[in-house]
Amino acid sequence: MNLLIDIGNSRLKWGWSQPLPEAAETAMPGRHTKRYRIVSGQPLPNARMTRQELINAWKVIPPPRRIAVSCVSADRLLKLVQSVAFELWLDVDIIVTKPQARALGLTNAYQQPEKLGVDRWLCLIAAWRQYRKPVCIVDCGTALTVDLIDADGNHQGGLISPGLTLMKKSLSQGTEALPYSEAGYAPGPANFTEAAIYNGTLAAAVGLVEHVLAKQPENTQLVLTGGDAELIAGQLDAAFIVEPDLVLWGLLYVLEAGG
Repeated sequence: MNLLIDIGNSRLKWGWSQPLPEAAETAMPGRHTKRYRIVSGQPLPNARMTRQELINAWKVIPPPRRIAVSCVSADRLLKLVQSVAFELWLDVDIIVTKPQARALGLTNAYQQPEKLGVDRWLCLIAAWRQYRKPVCIVDCGTALTVDLIDADGNHQGGLISPGLTLMKKSLSQGTEALPYSEAGYAPGPANFTEAAIYNGTLAAAVGLVEHVLAKQPENTQLVLTGGDAELIAGQLDAAFIVEPDLVLWGLLYVLEAGG
């Protein structure tokens, strides 16, 4: 069993891989067949993460043979995760993944490959491994990132925008009269401020995705991941697939390839 850990900007997501019986292997829309499934654990908010919470979450799972970690958050959280892992499983191998210029048939577009966020890199790896065609990947998290792959596995670069919560918070913090609210509202023009902010920020995110996708080849596969993926996907006119564990899949494919 492999433990897969994604330490994002706001929360830690994790899960572990289980091999599927041969009869249960699932064909992806592209040429890839999934030989594993990922069992997702309960995400942990970064702001409230403690050693005991990690121990409580992981002491009940099967001992992992290897652990793969993606971290775009504070280094202290990575060190905490490593410390707890070694406390629970003394001899476990821990692989902290980093972006590369090329891996698994995928070429990184960045002039300095290490500057690409590792979460984006892992999403690219997972999407290319699963679809082997032009892909538009949208990670709907604290930041909203859009990355593109062409038919030959070349990363075409990407865009970064504030995510929905960050957009709403920036309005609240940058003005005197605009409130921050976590409530959801019916889509469309609103007759009170909280709903107007909710729908305005959602429309901005949807507009960015559709603007980028409109310039891509017709056979481009749109894949959404991240905490707000379902919300944004529900407002899109384009066909899409929501894959909530795309970073974890990327970690698994890296492990499969030898780390």
